[in-house]
Amino acid sequence: MDATDSKLQVFPRLVPAGDSAILIELGAEIDVAINDSVYALVEQIKRANLRGVSEFIPTYRSLLVNYDPLVTSFRVLFEQLTVILENQVVGEKIVFNPVVIELPVVYGGEAGPDIQNVADHAGLTIEQVVDIHSSVDYRVYMIGFAPGFPYLGGLDSRIATPRLKTPRILIPAGSVGIAESQTGVYPNESPGGWQIIGRTVTKLFDISSHTPSKITPGSRVRFVPVTSHE
Repeated sequence: MDATDSKLQVFPRLVPAGDSAILIELGAEIDVAINDSVYALVEQIKRANLRGVSEFIPTYRSLLVNYDPLVTSFRVLFEQLTVILENQVVGEKIVFNPVVIELPVVYGGEAGPDIQNVADHAGLTIEQVVDIHSSVDYRVYMIGFAPGFPYLGGLDSRIATPRLKTPRILIPAGSVGIAESQTGVYPNESPGGWQIIGRTVTKLFDISSHTPSKITPGSRVRFVPVTSHE
């Protein structure tokens, strides 16, 4: 089978990832149902309380299961995960109520230097862009790119905007951006090429905290427009 042809790939499938992890692939594209299955699978594996499993890393379409090779083996865990996947197909559907995290955002001005770009690309006013962007509870598909950076799905197609042609060297922490059909928030100062439309003062990542990332995979994010004075 040609691994490059996604049409020939059969899901779910389990793939070894190094000497202490197994990657469970549930699909080949960004899809709400697939992402729901990823987080439902996390809950099912947690319920199974498998020996040696140390960490879960969910993504858009897959789940990385890390394990301690001194406690369990690839073969044992592979068989255990296979059973869980088989039961997932015919077993109960896990329902979870995601946490909704509200982030106050100052849109435009110094905080959102690219909001006019987004408005011009969409053929809308800045006020309309703000109304559209803040009217949705966004799904946190995954955390990536940088510690605590949430990739948020559910952006209205009317304000989908390409990335900047030339990325910025430094983007302030808390900056809210748009890139193609996604939106996200930079938790720390970093380079980046997303269209910056606003900024939140909420601290999103604290390395000294027991749970460093305020936004977690599977949760929801709601942007609340505020003035700089507020």
